[in-house]
Parts: sequence; structure tokens; C-alpha cells
Amino acid sequence: MATQPGWAASVNRASSRRAFFRAGRERAISWWQRIHGYVYARWPYGYIGAAIGEKRMFKALRVLFGPWLIKALWPKRWAEGYHGKVLPTGEAAKLVHIREPVAAALPERVIPFATARDLILRHPDHLVVLDCPCRLSRETPCLPLDVCLIVGEPFASFVLSHHPEHARAISPEEAEEILRAEAARGHVHHAFFKEGMLDRFYAICNCCSCCCGAMQAHRHGTPMLISSGYVAAVEEALCQGCGTCARVCPFGALAFEGLPKVDAAACMGCGVCVGHCPAGALTLRRDETKPAPLEVGAFLRGSEHPERGNDEGAFPNPLR
Repeated sequence: MATQPGWAASVNRASSRRAFFRAGRERAISWWQRIHGYVYARWPYGYIGAAIGEKRMFKALRVLFGPWLIKALWPKRWAEGYHGKVLPTGEAAKLVHIREPVAAALPERVIPFATARDLILRHPDHLVVLDCPCRLSRETPCLPLDVCLIVGEPFASFVLSHHPEHARAISPEEAEEILRAEAARGHVHHAFFKEGMLDRFYAICNCCSCCCGAMQAHRHGTPMLISSGYVAAVEEALCQGCGTCARVCPFGALAFEGLPKVDAAACMGCGVCVGHCPAGALTLRRDETKPAPLEVGAFLRGSEHPERGNDEGAFPNPLR
């Protein structure tokens, strides 16, 4: 196992707990939401297991976690305060390499919900990888388990100190290795925002369509995943007709009928198909009908306005 970064040596439960509640007070988060966040971060396996778990032991926990899960009966309300923004691999990698504080309220054209859309990073180089609660809720989980990236404070220290058997501190370089390895497996990067987690961004989850509770909810009509702002585009002259893209698409947005056919409405712009096309026949292109991309560089300190980006350009294969 790699040596843990120096900041992790001083982490303990009491100080991380105080820091979590202090951060909530500073942001004027209600007591109910602070308690919600504490419960979610302290017992993520029980909380998420109660919501999506397949084992009897998890289903028995639904009464215990019911006060925070009942909002799921109203899909729009649930998505309003708990959602994931799809990120292409390149943008996800930038997010784990930020070295300076960030404080930005992402505009609704990026995160089209009224709540939980602040990108606030304190000590952004404090990174923790956590065993995925969604995968551990399944009877036969996908591997590896250690793929959830907790970013910045007070979250990194809290998770590390309360879940030492499931979490470890990592460097930005290790975080990027995890992102690229998950992309190679055909998994999707989501920047997650949650009302209970101080109404802001707190993690990058690397999600498989078979285990991820958010992707499962999205398939069943809860709009908690937000497009990256891009859609897959096919260069027909380069296509070799292998059909790999349709097989790996985690959102079922690609059909193969001699050539790939992209369902733009279903495509979330994750880039999985781009990374797996052996001929380089697919790219991600900006779709103005989708929410704007979360372009990390636009929200660094001193940047007053999000960068528009190159709407006519394209993301190349992120694995090359």
C-alpha cells in the first residue's frame, strides 16, 4: 500500500466531527441538514444499503434511515438535493489536481437544480478513496470496491477517521490513476452534490450501471444525473463496424445497425464509448440542448465567470 499523505496522520474522529459541524454553521446549514449529513457520512453503508441494498439486513434498516430516505418517494424533490454531474475523464482528472481553494455557486445552466450546486473546495489536495457503498450493497458487487473519491475538507478527514477499514488517503496522482482505471472498465465519473453534505460538492463517484443506485434511479425516472453537456458523435468514415460502442454504453444510448446510432436524448456525454472505440471513430461534442459542462478551470479562485469552452470542439479518446 502506498504511503499516506502527511495531512492524514493528524486526523481523528473528534476533530473531524467538530470540523464537519463547524463548516455547517459557517454556511448557515440548518441543524436538520447537519444531522442528515452526519448520519450519511457516518453510516454510508447503512444509509445507501437501506435505499438500494439487495440483502435482507439492509432492507431491515429502512425504518432507521427512513426520515432521510422518504423524500425518494417524490423523485423530483429527491433529485433536487442529491445529484451527480457527469464528467468526462479529462475534467474529472482536473478536479483531483486542484491545489487552491474554490468557492463557486454553479449556475443553473450547469446544475439545473435550485439547491446543492455549490463547488466549494477547502484543502482540495486532501483526497480519500472509499469502498463504494453502492457496490457493497449488492449481492455480487463489481470490483474493485475502492473507487469513490472524497474531495476536500471537512469530508476527507471525516470519512478517513470514521471508516479506516474502508478508506485511505491518497495523492492526486493516485486519484487520477483510479479515474483512468475506472474509465477503462467502462464506468462513469459523477461529481456528486448533496443537500445533506453541506449543500455542496463532496465526491467523485466512479459508477457502474449494475451497482450504482443513482444510475438505477435515473433509469426508473428519478432525474438525479445531469448530462456532461456533451453527446457522442460518430465519424462514419472511421468506423470499423465492431459494435463495441453499443455494448459498453452504460446509458443504453447507442444502437448498432451497421453503424452506431446515437440517441442524443439518452446520451449523457460520459465518454465511455469514446474511450473504447478501437478506431477512434467517436468523439464528444457540445450539445446546446443539454446543461452546460462543468469546466473545472472556470471556477478556480479569481475567475468571475465560467468559461464558455469550445462549443465546436470535441473531446478526444480520454484513454489515449
